[in-house]
Amino acid sequence: MPGGRLTQQERQQIALGLADGLPYAEIARRIDRPTSTVTREVMRNGGPTAYRADLAHRATERRAHRRRQATPQGAEAPAQAHGRDAEAVREYEEVFTTVLMQSGVPKMMSRVLVCLYTTDAGSLTASELVQRLRVSPASISKAITFLESQSLVRRERDERRRERYIVDDELWYQAMLASARSNAQLVETARQGVGILGPDTPAAARLENIARFLDFVSESITRAAEQAREVLYTNAETSADHGAGPAARTGDGAGRRDWQEDADQVR
Repeated sequence: MPGGRLTQQERQQIALGLADGLPYAEIARRIDRPTSTVTREVMRNGGPTAYRADLAHRATERRAHRRRQATPQGAEAPAQAHGRDAEAVREYEEVFTTVLMQSGVPKMMSRVLVCLYTTDAGSLTASELVQRLRVSPASISKAITFLESQSLVRRERDERRRERYIVDDELWYQAMLASARSNAQLVETARQGVGILGPDTPAAARLENIARFLDFVSESITRAAEQAREVLYTNAETSADHGAGPAARTGDGAGRRDWQEDADQVR
């Protein structure tokens, strides 16, 4: 299986495979590359519906040129913890950022969030984020304000009184509840419109349908978030307290069966 960067011909084959609706694994098999390579290539260059081989090739050349300019001659990339491949980590961060952007998160906010989630400590200071992302403190401040408003990060003071920005499992639960609360506001507003436009009019009927849909979705989100929190986090802590027995090894078949049994009990 070849290594190194993708060639322009390989990118053209990827584009043809996407146009034919082939899965990433099949495209990778045809060009004799790992599936992860094809996935990263597509996701950091517009996604499956917007991928262009020529644009992807030029974008890769520009990124390589910027890295060469940013790295002093003779300098080595900082060592990665746990023996990680620095290039693979960098490429993964690009893919993760692209996926978040496609879900609606602005670019800088996506970069900050990815930086926090791929840090083992799960927390960084503003100066550490500035250094890692090579952006201005103002950009970090703006991104953190946005992410905090969406319940995707939280702030804490460390022992040196420095403000740290933190991501953890609890934040996704809070983000889901914030989404449900946002939907509830839309429901209330839509139903106000029903009264103003008249309950027997087509416009009012349309707003009532919106309200019913969002009301159902909000309840489902809240219920699912609470179930997931109890099953994934509470039971994980209980398993850790009792040692690494069969139930704690969630990577094996026994762990998966225990997870499903816990989920059934919660439901």
